[in-house]
Amino acid sequence: MNEEKIRQFGAELQKIEAEIGTVIIGQKDLIRGVLTSMIAGGNVLLEGLPGLGKTQLVKTIGKVLDLDFSRIQFTPDLMPADVTGTSVMTKNPKGEMGLEFRKGPIFSNIVLADEINRATPKTQSALLEAMQEHTVTSGNATYTLPEPFFVLATQNPLESEGTYPLPEAQMDRFLFKLDVTFPTKAELLEIVTSTTTGSPREANKICSQEQLLEMREIAKEVPVATPVAEYIMDVVLKSHPDYADAPEMVKKYVRYGASPRGAQAIMMTARVYALMAGRYNVAYEDVKVVAKAALRHRIFLNFEGMADGVTVDQIIEALLI
Repeated sequence: MNEEKIRQFGAELQKIEAEIGTVIIGQKDLIRGVLTSMIAGGNVLLEGLPGLGKTQLVKTIGKVLDLDFSRIQFTPDLMPADVTGTSVMTKNPKGEMGLEFRKGPIFSNIVLADEINRATPKTQSALLEAMQEHTVTSGNATYTLPEPFFVLATQNPLESEGTYPLPEAQMDRFLFKLDVTFPTKAELLEIVTSTTTGSPREANKICSQEQLLEMREIAKEVPVATPVAEYIMDVVLKSHPDYADAPEMVKKYVRYGASPRGAQAIMMTARVYALMAGRYNVAYEDVKVVAKAALRHRIFLNFEGMADGVTVDQIIEALLI
């Protein structure tokens, strides 16, 4: 990898972030987190209160990156076939009857799974194969999803009635879990002013699908020194309460630690952050930046931890020391 590639990578990403920022006010860390996950080829779980622009963010990113976009509103009565598609009886020109697969909204570059925790576990599981393998199986046939492919899911952390918490296995399929924070007073004023007067802002296409895939390949080339790689492994191993070197906080409050996918997520996304910083190698700082988003949905507190009001982010901070 040469310096020119690194410079072009950083410049391209800055242009993408700036264009998204013309529509999405504030939320710079959130925008960077979503873009980092997408460049690394992963799915994102967005958690935040209603009305914070999660859906608008996903639609804007799709437009700026020139990606096909589909939205699925998850409800308790949504069926797996409503997501993946279904086979229907058709008649060919010869008058013969047969089954034809009609593709569902999952066949898109960006799939917004809105309020994913409102759907039943059966429907939630319909996303598992698509998120991990980028394929959909119906009957005896397997269909390949378009590339690039991302699932960006949202969930409301407050409402519990009529919701179904995501199983641990499905949570692990998300590369990042990002918290959508409430805007500041200045940001809120700008949001209200821009959305209640004049025409709404529209984002322009900045990057093509081919450029996004090229950026992903460039990120894969970023080297990770052995000490940094071992640091990542230590962070994940120490998240397990039965690990000898785990911090006392982990042994006291954690029920289950992060899976190997957590280490993979940190490694992949730290490479992207290194390029953003204009470096051609991963530093400890990059690991610390991405660790919370990569691990907060992979570490589960025990009853004592929840009773004492401990957060998973506090646990991760203890792991990074």
